[in-house]
Amino acid sequence: MNESLQTYTGLAGSGSLAAQRHRVLRNTYWLLALSMIPTVLGAWLGVSTGLVTGLSPGVGMVVFFAGAIGFMFAIEKTKHSAAGIGVLLAFTFFMGLMLSRLLAIVLGMKNGSALVMTAFGGTAGVFLVMATLASVIKRDLSGMGKFLFVGAVVIMIAGIINVFVQSSAAFLTMSVLCIGLFSAYMVYDLKRVIDGGETNYITATLALYLDIYNVFQSLLSLLGIFGGESD
Repeated sequence: MNESLQTYTGLAGSGSLAAQRHRVLRNTYWLLALSMIPTVLGAWLGVSTGLVTGLSPGVGMVVFFAGAIGFMFAIEKTKHSAAGIGVLLAFTFFMGLMLSRLLAIVLGMKNGSALVMTAFGGTAGVFLVMATLASVIKRDLSGMGKFLFVGAVVIMIAGIINVFVQSSAAFLTMSVLCIGLFSAYMVYDLKRVIDGGETNYITATLALYLDIYNVFQSLLSLLGIFGGESD
């Protein structure tokens, strides 16, 4: 009798845990989809007004890092309340605004709109593949975190240096590496939610948003360089 009760309790607990993980994943996907709206609005405002394009590369970098770090700190502080959703959406608006410099350059090309749509479709395809991989991979991927973080730090430092060096070869290399690195990050971040390693959907959404943002930005940069047609 006791063994049957323990088995039933274990199954009930397992079912409850699975339901919680599914709820976090579902909320993450919904909030991720919602976050694209302020991103598009921010990008549209930036392209229309030229708020960011007028900044020098150095000033733009300072504004980007100051704003991004400030928003991420605020998200971390509010992630357990409804206010965290508002802060996250404000952050995605800011990120869209900062993306407008690249978008303005690409849209200024003869086939700019097609390049943006191609980058969007390519990013969506990458996310779909990585989400599928995360759902079928059974092994624990938590050990990847350290290597991915080191890779992200190296690329970030190289990017800062290249703002002043302005090396085309370095920029191309970093763009390719970014696509690979943040595609791997998508699998890692989704697997954490699926395995129960991340239980806060706001934090999970932030991680996936940054993965998608970096893949899209890098892919668009490469398409603009290799596929752009001047008027």
